Amino acid sequence: MMEQYYEIKKQYPDAFLFYRVGDFYELFEDDAVKGAQILELTLTHRSNKTKNPIPMAGVPHAAVETYVNTLVEKGYKVALCEQLEDPKKAQGMVKRGIIQLVTPGTMMSDKPSAGKETNYLTSVVTTKSGFGLAYSDLSTGEIYATHLKKFAAVSNELLSLRTREVVYNGPLTEKDKEFMRNANITVSKPAKLEGKHAEISYVEQWLTNMAEKAAVQQLVGYLLTTQKRSLAHLQVAKSYEISQYLQMSHTVQNNLELISSAKTGKKMGSLFWVLDKTHTAMGGRLLKQWLARPLLSPEKITDRQEMVQALLDGYFTRENIIDALKGVYDLERLTGRVAFGSVNARELLQLAHSLEAVPVILDALNQAKNSTLQNFASQIDPLKGVAQVITTTIVKDPPILTTEGGLIKQGVDQQLDRYHDAMNNGKQWLAQMETDERRKTGIENLKVGYNKVFGYYLQVTNSNKGKVPLDRYTRKQTLTNAERYITPELKEHENLILEAQTKSTDLEYDLFVKLREEVKKYIPALQKLANQLAALDVYCSLAEVAEQNNYCRPSFHSDKQDVKVIAGRHPVVEQVMKAGAYIPNDLRLDSATDIYLITGPNMSGKSTYMRQMALIVVMAQIGSFVPADSASLPIFDQIFTRIGAADDLISGQSTFMVEMNEANEALQYATKRSLILFDEIGRGTATYDGMALAGAIVKYLHDEVGAKVLFATHYHELTDLDQSLDRLKNIHVGATEENGKLIFLHKILPGPADQSYGIHVAQLAGLPNKVLREATKLLKRLEAQGSSIGPASQQLNLFVGENKTEAEEEAAAEPEVSSAEKDIIDEISNLYLADKTPLQVMQLVENWQEDLKGED
Repeated sequence: MMEQYYEIKKQYPDAFLFYRVGDFYELFEDDAVKGAQILELTLTHRSNKTKNPIPMAGVPHAAVETYVNTLVEKGYKVALCEQLEDPKKAQGMVKRGIIQLVTPGTMMSDKPSAGKETNYLTSVVTTKSGFGLAYSDLSTGEIYATHLKKFAAVSNELLSLRTREVVYNGPLTEKDKEFMRNANITVSKPAKLEGKHAEISYVEQWLTNMAEKAAVQQLVGYLLTTQKRSLAHLQVAKSYEISQYLQMSHTVQNNLELISSAKTGKKMGSLFWVLDKTHTAMGGRLLKQWLARPLLSPEKITDRQEMVQALLDGYFTRENIIDALKGVYDLERLTGRVAFGSVNARELLQLAHSLEAVPVILDALNQAKNSTLQNFASQIDPLKGVAQVITTTIVKDPPILTTEGGLIKQGVDQQLDRYHDAMNNGKQWLAQMETDERRKTGIENLKVGYNKVFGYYLQVTNSNKGKVPLDRYTRKQTLTNAERYITPELKEHENLILEAQTKSTDLEYDLFVKLREEVKKYIPALQKLANQLAALDVYCSLAEVAEQNNYCRPSFHSDKQDVKVIAGRHPVVEQVMKAGAYIPNDLRLDSATDIYLITGPNMSGKSTYMRQMALIVVMAQIGSFVPADSASLPIFDQIFTRIGAADDLISGQSTFMVEMNEANEALQYATKRSLILFDEIGRGTATYDGMALAGAIVKYLHDEVGAKVLFATHYHELTDLDQSLDRLKNIHVGATEENGKLIFLHKILPGPADQSYGIHVAQLAGLPNKVLREATKLLKRLEAQGSSIGPASQQLNLFVGENKTEAEEEAAAEPEVSSAEKDIIDEISNLYLADKTPLQVMQLVENWQEDLKGED
């Protein structure tokens, strides 16, 4: 057996080999040692009497999926080695072989919480002109392909897709390997396939680019090699160009928190959280795809808007559709399980119940008397025959296992009905025998039982053994408190009953497989229907959100880049605030204005205002309505951001390097049709360096790029740029000071801010009063020095005081003061008036007067 194990393990050196032995999957050698640690298993040893016992650990066959998922989620691969023949019938060594290689990119989770999650396997091939890239979610069979020129674009796509595994055909540099490790991406080698494969020919039929074809061939080849089963659900690959969509790097998507919160990594706090009112898992996944790839085509955007508008106007139509969608299961993944051969009877019924909801949805769409909804309905095929064949074959409440019978309805197959009759009659005969034997023997508690080892038996308690007719009964088994017997008559009926049970179970499984193969013929039609229902679910979700949150329908113009948003709101922030608490703001960038230079105190809302604009653009270009009273927008081609201060752990870059790289992306690749959000450029370095860089970047954006820019800064000196840059305007977030306390107005106002209020914000954060007082003194010194401050050495004197000689001279010139006066002077020097009320100040002055009088 170990020789067989070692031979199979040679073929899968980079995977945990789960080797089937009886009711367990066993791990040996290094797999056992490492697996026991990760899975918290008991590590034992095989061949203990030898000099080198073999480490061993095992998991139950029935619970293997849990252990496999744990390993794969940590980035490992698992090869499942199964017994390929019945051990009872095998001659010599039981044949075994790998039935599936489970990898991070091919794992399919059945957890309900993972319904709206995607798990992409990506394939990358190197070509003379660049790279071919293809990706697929195995659970749904969708495949997309593109070609890219630089590895930087490949890495960005990998991060944007959140891919778990990449099949890569070329050599990776140490830098690339480090990137893959830091991004938690498993790198796999391409599989070696011999001969032609129908699945590959089918999938690549629409592709014309050779790099894309190569990537798809590599992808499907890897799937065929690892899954070792039918992949009939793989869809024809769709080619896409990144430039066909609004381009946003993975960093931009994270900064804008489109799919998840940047702080928690969870759905809550993201734009997806706000927009996701979908009622199907496939609808949720599609909405994520839309958010990642907003459209550039005004016609396609308008088509989506028309659907949202029709469902927004038709409240009862929308509610009827939503009620029906609640009964629709994940058709995409159910179809994948049909193709895989892993679908069970309950899941086939789920598929049928989903199809039964489609006529209800079609009725709602057609009764709406809306041409947009009726046109959508006309493209839907309800596939009534598929639902009917399933519901007429499968019982209402079938067992999960498909190999133990109890699946098929009566009347489906005559032979199966005869077996069922034999089983029912046999059970009736057993019940009658039990009654007859009790009467014949006088043993009232005699009973007929069954177990898999001894078959059917008659059980008699020890107290009644004397009444057993040994001329008819043969002892079979002795228990502590009873004896078990058989009779020739019981044995004869046992054979009839068990034969009927075995043949019935086998026949039911054959009928189930036949049904599954029949359903498999409809996979392309089922996938098309799933896509249509997913889209309808998203349209209903967007309509519902628009109604609940009072969104408006944006308009677009392609001839100019003017932006006009009236009373715009941040879609996420307003959801976490009390109703009506969010203060809306306008944004107008016409042909005479390309750049808004935004000043104002920290926490006042500059970043919110900027993100608000970007999120409105994303929402508008996926076809959603937007949070504003009105919005007139151009079609933006790209969004660039420089928001937040954090190191990039994946690429190993410092905060300032990240800042400069993100700024460079915009400067190099932005066009006049782009939107740029820069928040606090230059703050990661020395003041004058940062100010100089920020000023130069603003000037370059103005003179060379011409994109629409929102540029927030604390460098108030930059506000003078409006004198030399004619398409730049100053705006600020209003704030006021009352009784020494800072109050944010959260309102965008024209012109620059009068001050930064940094110390006031520090006060709000709760810094110690001593720090605030010292900061106030230093600020006054700096403001007094103004632009006359010399080199850094002179600036340093502001913080450490004058040189020693001058300090000594000043001390010598000071008049003598009493100890009480000195204490009062120190107390006044350390007093921070901003946190005192007038009454408290008067009380302090009175105390000082009393102290001075007392000294006199």
